[in-house]
Amino acid sequence: MAKSLPPLTWFRSFEAAARHLSFTAAAEEIGLTQSAVSQQVKSLELRLRVPLFVRQARGLMLTDDGRRLLPEISAALDALAGAASRFEAGPVENLLTVATSVSVAQWVIAPRLPDFTARHPNIRLRFLSAIWPDDFHSARADVEIRFGSSKQAGRHAEPLHPNNLIALKSPALNGTLDTLPLIEAVGTSSGWRAWSDKLGGHRQPSLFADTYGMALQLAAHGNGVALVSAVLAGHALASGMVERAHPASIPSQEGYFLSIAEPSLAATQFRSWLMEQLPK
Repeated sequence: MAKSLPPLTWFRSFEAAARHLSFTAAAEEIGLTQSAVSQQVKSLELRLRVPLFVRQARGLMLTDDGRRLLPEISAALDALAGAASRFEAGPVENLLTVATSVSVAQWVIAPRLPDFTARHPNIRLRFLSAIWPDDFHSARADVEIRFGSSKQAGRHAEPLHPNNLIALKSPALNGTLDTLPLIEAVGTSSGWRAWSDKLGGHRQPSLFADTYGMALQLAAHGNGVALVSAVLAGHALASGMVERAHPASIPSQEGYFLSIAEPSLAATQFRSWLMEQLPK
């Protein structure tokens, strides 16, 4: 059996950090937080059992192992991008392409989509899963919904509201926030530590997910209390899949942002429809 490889995201974080010699600049490029990039690089170093960077006060410096690894990783990522690009379809008439995360597609768009298709039966839709900036670039989408800071989203992107973080659990799960397992969405700037700083309590999460959508899914199935973006939770709350585990909320430093990459009547109609569906 072939030996398992480290996750591709670890290599992407290493390659971007090696080019910029900065975790912060790498995070801006690939759409993660600085702490997430740093942690992924650290995980790669532990997996390979060699240091790849020398951490300095003014930035990073590649070790000899890091310098040897960089061209191989860069070539591999370029090869993957080239292979994928050969399968990219060009513009298709009457087809609206929406690039977004699985979390938004599953929790925000899908439950409400029958209303859009009923209003606009002549618009065909294609949804593409996109997380990294390169994903959005290669998708050539008409509408993009990105996760990150307002700076990462760009000045023409519109935030999706509400953007606060709320604590959710399954109605079938008995217990309180003080006793139930906590579910953490990693790679974000705000989480249970920020909740504790504002509202008190210092319990540690015991379940971890790499997206708010996955954390919400875990909570809906009774695995604990998830702290997730309220914009994802609207349908789940309204349908009774989850309930508030605590009435409070905290602000989020990242959020979901919509932009129209390729202006068209269909893209404008989709944008207007989605904004209409969300709470004001």
